[in-house]
Amino acid sequence: MNTEPILETDLFARALSIVETNLSLQPGETLLIVTDEPTRPIGRLFYEAAEAVAAQRNWTVLLVVMPEGKINGEEPPQPVAAAMAAADVALCATQKSLTHTSARINAAAQGTRVVTMPGITLDMLRDGAACANYAEVEQRTLNLTQRLDAAQTARIEKDGHVLTLDLSGRPGVPSPGVYRTPGACGNFPSGEAYIAPLETAANGTMIIDGSMVGIGKLTAPMTVTLESGQLVNVEGEDENGLYADQLEVLFRRPENATIAELGIGTNERALLCGIILEDEKLYGTVHIAFGTNTSFGGVTKADCHYDGIILKPTLYLDDELIIDQGEFVI
Repeated sequence: MNTEPILETDLFARALSIVETNLSLQPGETLLIVTDEPTRPIGRLFYEAAEAVAAQRNWTVLLVVMPEGKINGEEPPQPVAAAMAAADVALCATQKSLTHTSARINAAAQGTRVVTMPGITLDMLRDGAACANYAEVEQRTLNLTQRLDAAQTARIEKDGHVLTLDLSGRPGVPSPGVYRTPGACGNFPSGEAYIAPLETAANGTMIIDGSMVGIGKLTAPMTVTLESGQLVNVEGEDENGLYADQLEVLFRRPENATIAELGIGTNERALLCGIILEDEKLYGTVHIAFGTNTSFGGVTKADCHYDGIILKPTLYLDDELIIDQGEFVI
């Protein structure tokens, strides 16, 4: 392994600030950094930034490099899952998402603060959502989470399309980008409030025009049709062909095509870049996802978790207008 420094001073300082402020790493705690080959520079950045002051702060810092997963939501190797559960904080800077995995759920149940960074790049640490005022993001996220928690229904409208979701009995979940308490989990960079709708009660059509996991930033809009919680049709194409062909994994099993999530972006610094980690945090956007949602209150365990970003949506919770064409009205 090449051990020559690849760090810029500003990125080194940014990484250390994230460890101290957003991960809230305390004296005597162990930080486990999980990475893979595509994101190895990010893993090394955080490892070297934390290790440089570990003796002064009484931290133990570990770095694990695992094979790159095939799809988002794939389980990591068992030794990695075990190491996550044994750490105080697990920072997962991997190409494919570990957010919606049993490994993340089990680690959180053991009290590990798990922070995932799927698809993270060095540029994303230089600008965008990582640079937000997280005190403001946290407050905005918690307020919207309370509204999701209390809501029975949601309705998304865009360009004549309407999608209705049943939220009854499901908890709202915050991802504020600041993780202080045992078992706290979420992304970094972050800024979203989200919920697992009832899996059998999503109906209608919707435009996805920001980005989509498995494709990236969209150059043409995609239209999805849902019936009784199932994705039954995908229309549209780009220069790489039909979207339905590019999202073939969603139709391999019924679980993969099941509605999994409704999310609301709350980070005013987030930039649309084609990487879902940042895109789903875009201020005033809504995203829906298909596949696994057992990690945040749902019942579906699938092969994947695929999010799609809706730009400038109109969103109602229990018929109360929350977002009007991309502008918060609450």
